[in-house]
Amino acid sequence: MQSFEIDKTDLQRIKTALEGDDAGLQEVLKEYHASEIAILFEKLPQEAKERIINILPTEIASEVISEMDEEERPGELLINLHPEKRSEIVEELDYDDATDIISQLDEDEQQEILDDIDEEDASSIRALMNYDEDTAGGLMNSQVICVNINHDKKDALDEIIHQSEEMEEFYTIYVVDDASILKGIVSIKDIIKARANAKISDLLKDDFVYVKAELDQEEVAKLFSQYNLTTIPVVDDNMKLLGRITVDDIIDVMEQESTEDMLKISGVSEDEELSGNWKEAVKSRLPWLIINLGTAYLAASIIRHFDDTVEQLPILAAYMTIIAGMGGNAATQALAVTVRRISLNDLTDRQAYNTVFKEFLVGMLNGAANGLVVFFIALFYDANVMLGLVLFLAMTGNLIVAGLTGASIPLILKRVGIDPAVASSIIITTFTDCAGFLLPLWFATQLLLPRIKAEKQVQILHHLQLQKHIDSLQHLHVLLHH
Repeated sequence: MQSFEIDKTDLQRIKTALEGDDAGLQEVLKEYHASEIAILFEKLPQEAKERIINILPTEIASEVISEMDEEERPGELLINLHPEKRSEIVEELDYDDATDIISQLDEDEQQEILDDIDEEDASSIRALMNYDEDTAGGLMNSQVICVNINHDKKDALDEIIHQSEEMEEFYTIYVVDDASILKGIVSIKDIIKARANAKISDLLKDDFVYVKAELDQEEVAKLFSQYNLTTIPVVDDNMKLLGRITVDDIIDVMEQESTEDMLKISGVSEDEELSGNWKEAVKSRLPWLIINLGTAYLAASIIRHFDDTVEQLPILAAYMTIIAGMGGNAATQALAVTVRRISLNDLTDRQAYNTVFKEFLVGMLNGAANGLVVFFIALFYDANVMLGLVLFLAMTGNLIVAGLTGASIPLILKRVGIDPAVASSIIITTFTDCAGFLLPLWFATQLLLPRIKAEKQVQILHHLQLQKHIDSLQHLHVLLHH
């Protein structure tokens, strides 16, 4: 099955159906999956969304709201529904989805919704709302299937059948004692295959992966990836079973973390929503641009320091932008790879050293290759071997700087407790811009400028000698004329 994308035809069908009666609209909506309706909601006004939710069966309506992006404000859609319809939808939602949606609302609106639903459901949702949304507790669903460690096969199966009535799907059976302390896990397959008088205590696996409720969601995602899990139990400090996290929640986390890292590397705050308005965009980006402006002035001050070199070699102005731009591109590549490695696992000192050394080597080789290209360009267009040498050295040096800073800066920031994706790009751009201007100007000052000055002195001397000969000839001409 291919992924669904908003098509003009689909959108027009929905809009046309909205102009008719509810029966016709329901017939059209039957052709779409709940997740597809949630995608179509991105292009529909609020009134149309409310009408569609109201005519959909509660099971489908709850799935549509749970599939909506956070930026589409599913909480606002929920609060505007009739209280009876709203309560039915909330009670149909998984506790973790209901918590995420209700948390978007003001406290009085949250209270209004929770007061209208079943007390058991409301109590479970309130408990989940106490956890930070970026932790394992904020991700978990408190609906679990668990059996007592003292049960036999028959009792366990009866308990599983009873508990699963309100659950859509489950992957693992959790084994607890009388105090709800997690003792292990057991698969439904092992229970079914076991002999009739088998005890759960004999079937459980006590070597299992679990997480504490306060663990950051990114660390939870790493565990899912490392151990190829489909679900993981969440416990408190006393190993009391609190809930479970399923792989579908982790997919959302990975997408969220990936988006945040991409925005941070680009100098965009994670608080800026992808579909936010221009005011939010300006507010999140302007501070970083002002910082970048300050670093640009630092790079410009280097050029001021070499005014004499720029005046004598104006051709360097064109090549400096190329060298600085190439350094920025190379640094971005090294930064992206390093930040990704950091996000996947905490690097040991040796791994960090190897990462920096690898990027140094890559920068040196890529710099030399690109430096040779620039060398021959200068030789072809400017017929100047020394200028080519200056550009070769500057290009090689700046790409080495790019590799070193692109790898080391995020590692250093991580070590001191700063998110490497946030500040790295600004710092690295400063280094590569400054090096991109400093290196060609410094090498030119050391290697080219003395030759140019010497050649000009020779030209001046020849000019003076020629002028002296001309003056002598003119004087002789005057004497002969008289």
